[in-house]
Amino acid sequence: MNTTIAASFRRLLLLQPAPSLRLASAGSIVRQPLRLAGVLVWSLWLAHSILGAQTAEPEKLPTYILSATRTPAALTTLGTYVEQITAADLARMQLTGLRSGLRGIPGATGAQSGAPGGIASVFLRGSNSNQTLFLVDGIRFNDPNTDYQVSLGGMCLNGCDNLEVAHGPQSTLYGGEAVGGVVSLRSQRGAGPGSATLVAEAGSFGTVQGVVSAQAGDATRAYTFAASGGHTDNERANNEFDSITYSLRLDRQVTKAVAIGATWRGFIGRYGSPGAAIGFGANDPDNVESESNQLATVFADLTHSPGLTSHVVLGGQDRRYVSDSGTSETVVRNRRAVLDWQSTYVLNEQHRVTGGLTAEANHTRNNGFGNINERQSLLAVFAQDEWTPVEHVYLTAGLRSDDHDTFGRATTGRVTAAWLSQDSKWKVRATYGTAFRSPSFLDLYGQSSFYVGNPSLKPEKARGWDGGVDYFLAGNKGVLSATWFDTRYDNLIVFDFGVFPGTTANVEEARTRGVELAAKLDFSGTTKLRLAYTYLEAENRSQGIRLLRRPRNSGSLDLWHDFGRGFSAGAGVAFAAGRQDVHAATFATIDAEDYTVVRVYVSWQVNDRLAVKARIENLLDEAYEEVHGYPQLGLGGFAGIEWKW
Repeated sequence: MNTTIAASFRRLLLLQPAPSLRLASAGSIVRQPLRLAGVLVWSLWLAHSILGAQTAEPEKLPTYILSATRTPAALTTLGTYVEQITAADLARMQLTGLRSGLRGIPGATGAQSGAPGGIASVFLRGSNSNQTLFLVDGIRFNDPNTDYQVSLGGMCLNGCDNLEVAHGPQSTLYGGEAVGGVVSLRSQRGAGPGSATLVAEAGSFGTVQGVVSAQAGDATRAYTFAASGGHTDNERANNEFDSITYSLRLDRQVTKAVAIGATWRGFIGRYGSPGAAIGFGANDPDNVESESNQLATVFADLTHSPGLTSHVVLGGQDRRYVSDSGTSETVVRNRRAVLDWQSTYVLNEQHRVTGGLTAEANHTRNNGFGNINERQSLLAVFAQDEWTPVEHVYLTAGLRSDDHDTFGRATTGRVTAAWLSQDSKWKVRATYGTAFRSPSFLDLYGQSSFYVGNPSLKPEKARGWDGGVDYFLAGNKGVLSATWFDTRYDNLIVFDFGVFPGTTANVEEARTRGVELAAKLDFSGTTKLRLAYTYLEAENRSQGIRLLRRPRNSGSLDLWHDFGRGFSAGAGVAFAAGRQDVHAATFATIDAEDYTVVRVYVSWQVNDRLAVKARIENLLDEAYEEVHGYPQLGLGGFAGIEWKW
């Protein structure tokens, strides 16, 4: 096997691991939900104990979500479970990476092949790493041929970003790959007088990094700009990582009926990739991976009449990934053009209809596995009806048809329901939806001396439902959530190397189910708590074994307090337990070690303009691996300053 194919095969093992491990015993399955119920009861008791009895009438949270319905919707009316992390949350917790930002989301378990900069995956609700859609500034960031994993491993979140995660099958609104859900990252419109921020930080592992951002906006025009990045040596030889992430958004209100704008987001990274620390090709002193991922859009918001509006996005993406082993080079080039049009008609306060179309053209070239040089076009139409038949009952129903010129048509549908109590304290919700993942060019057309693609492949399909309850605290002081989910997968595409030449086929079925718990509490603005927990069963039903790298138990907690006089501090804990993995040297299925990682962070606001910050990552110096053979960083300390003007 030459080095180019070896590198591609290694990435294939990391990003699409083979399933393993049988399900837990019946006793374990029964005990875990009881423990989860105890955690939820404790959270409710804690909220009441600290906040006191709620005698005041609870207010509806002024949080509006875009990813769940494609239109602004209040959190209290949604049947979909959506988590949101604002730029202010990320800054307070001193989280800068997209990967670290997702760790606080229930159900968003994942794995990274080593230190910052290494490829990373998200198994949202136990779905495969290629079954979660990343939506960036309104258009798709990934498809079957365009990876998000390199960007996820090193891309930064900037001060003008807003992160939403819509759980469960979402193909009815967004098409393929939205099986486990959608991660939506959007640049926010500038607001208020001009302001700017400069952050500089240094610390362990030869780390030097910084952020610069600026924004301003009024009724007619606005802008936001941010750039972040730096250098770190990491701990292993040939493991340096250099990167820069930047984003720009411009807005202009042309007339009362027409608003236009543009966005540009880019990530450039260079990562020394030594591979696994053991096994074949271990500790490679020469291999380097580099990525350039550029995404730009122009958009318009049109008001045709008081009840009819449209949102139009024209976008493009250019990605170039290079893996250089020192003796050979694998180059992947992805280019995509997108037109997305949606119109919303408000019949009355109880009825809103949204419909539209998406057209895409993409071109992928890959000189590695299969020497791919293929094009694909897509045309999709969708419609969604949001209806409030009676007060406090919110229903949605949608249907979508995606037509690909490579494999054909995929049709998906989705319904949701939510009931809000008369006092607006409780919301009961449920959803049912279908989704699909398109076969990749490698699946369809790849060729080598030992592999040939299968042009007859069908898309992978999924159908899933969930049910949950949300409890809203008075005065916008927080929300507690619990969700049960169940998703079943058909026509899963697998690589069959038992025949010669090896090929692909739609042969396997899988099922993921479990419980997600979340709490977001704000105690008078001086203490904030975020809690997330997921219990997950993930089974390959065709083989009767557990899917790899999906922890049965995982979660995180972050507690922050403002002590006054400008001093604040916080601590975070993340854990994963009950995982299976592939041994990096023998390729045998193994029990992966459980791990718990602790971080602490402090900030001193010297004056209105200057703040001094410090944090310690992996406080307990936990030795752990999210992917076997790829050690994570040990104890590290970092300090920096933030200057605003």
